[in-house]
Amino acid sequence: MVDVFLIVTIVVGIALLLVAGTYLIVQYQHPDDKNDAYFPKLTVLLGFMLAGATVLLLPLDVANNGGYTGCDVFDSKVCGGLNMVLFWEIFFWTLPVFIFFLIPFMTFYYEADDGMLMEGTSVGSQPNSRICEAVKYEFAVILIFGTIFTVSYLILNESSVPVEDYIGDVDGVKISIEGGDTFESSMLGDMTNSDKEYFRSVDVDQAEISLELSPSTFFAALMTFIGWFLFALFGGIGLSALPLDLILAYVHRPRHMDAVEFAEAQVNIRERVNELVRVGELIKIERDEKNLARGGTRRGFFSGLSKGAREQRATFIEFKKAVYLLEEDIEDFNNSTAHYQNYNPLIPYFSLFFGIISVIISIVWIVQIVVNVLPQYPWHPFLNDYLQWFGNWFPLFGVLSSAIFSFYLLLCALKGCFKFGLRFAFFQVHPMKVGKTYMSSFMFNIGLLLLCALPVVQFTTIAFSDYARYTTISQVMGIQVQYLKFFSVFYTKSVFVWMLLVIAAIAALYLVCWKREDKSKSSINLRDRLRGRRNA
Repeated sequence: MVDVFLIVTIVVGIALLLVAGTYLIVQYQHPDDKNDAYFPKLTVLLGFMLAGATVLLLPLDVANNGGYTGCDVFDSKVCGGLNMVLFWEIFFWTLPVFIFFLIPFMTFYYEADDGMLMEGTSVGSQPNSRICEAVKYEFAVILIFGTIFTVSYLILNESSVPVEDYIGDVDGVKISIEGGDTFESSMLGDMTNSDKEYFRSVDVDQAEISLELSPSTFFAALMTFIGWFLFALFGGIGLSALPLDLILAYVHRPRHMDAVEFAEAQVNIRERVNELVRVGELIKIERDEKNLARGGTRRGFFSGLSKGAREQRATFIEFKKAVYLLEEDIEDFNNSTAHYQNYNPLIPYFSLFFGIISVIISIVWIVQIVVNVLPQYPWHPFLNDYLQWFGNWFPLFGVLSSAIFSFYLLLCALKGCFKFGLRFAFFQVHPMKVGKTYMSSFMFNIGLLLLCALPVVQFTTIAFSDYARYTTISQVMGIQVQYLKFFSVFYTKSVFVWMLLVIAAIAALYLVCWKREDKSKSSINLRDRLRGRRNA
């Protein structure tokens, strides 16, 4: 029978994610999308809930499998009564559906009438043509990633687990002894108990257990591997950038300007606005000239890969960044002048409070990595002791603590992606601004969350190895995925964790030591480059 506490936890968790996702969409959506884009909004809401539920499955798994006493993780009739194997299987199939089908399709459909983003369509195109454009691009996505997944599954679908790390019965597996025989699973089923004891007592340095992964587990492993590159980069940047930006929001909070400061700021903003207007006109002229050179014909399916198209797209991305930075400064200017009396003075103090909390969580995560994750033999359990103590005292606090630490990593990945995008012209920026966020930005950020969700689950499973010792996911991420062919070297050598730690250190040094970018010059430089390109 399923534990009532677990049922209540699931219902409350889903309800909180639903409320949070709905609030996020309502508060952050752009006015242009208020009475439109209902299917993209539904995709964003479900994607947000899926990302949150994925990281919440770990504490649920812990609670279901008897906390720290352990029980049979493959038997749903014991402990909490939930079949966590089935739970994870459902999520392993649902994640790729969202990442590689729903979100790309909805993004293509939403942007199909934006001539700059989707060449070959016109602004205000009809729904049927937008669907055709979305289907065309989605077919390419499915073809590419479907081929990658299928070929990888056929070639790499086997884990070689050292006997010392294997948890479970020897029935149904294959054991290979270095320099000796390989025993198939069909033979193991006929072995006597004494034979099985022999294989339990062989030299662990010479014995491995070969496990063949199911398609869902392998696809989850491949998504975890791909997601780790994004999570190591963006999560590392975010571990330093998130607390620093929250504190700087307090330091640079709006202050009332005197007459001289007001005049200087007004002149600076006016000059930047004029420059960006000129840049926008140059971009439009350049685009019209290229369309005229093509004779007004539609661009081919792969025309976006040409050098000219890449340069045009990079220029437009840089233009959007300059516009975004200008809007940020205009908002700060208004809060210091026209809106100063209506500005909520508590906002900077809330930012400072959460900034201090973020500093603490980032430091705790770094300490956990140094003392528990990276050493071959952990120096100290650290967060494991904290979670076990809370879990034994009041289980709900243990679940909440685990959820907070996991969600924080997802927020760091989003923050890191945004900070990275502002500094590199080839990378699109999708900021989340209250009342100014288009659905394309929503879907990009939700897609990033979903790609980082499984790496976060694997990372927290490793970091909370004592806390998650008896969970179903520890058998998957800690054994099957960790020792998968080709991927195992990245996990056994902690390559991704080292990347995460090193990038966090570099980002901290960069953000603290380097001067802030001079935003006023970015639009001027962009204008000069466009003029030079036209005259070349």
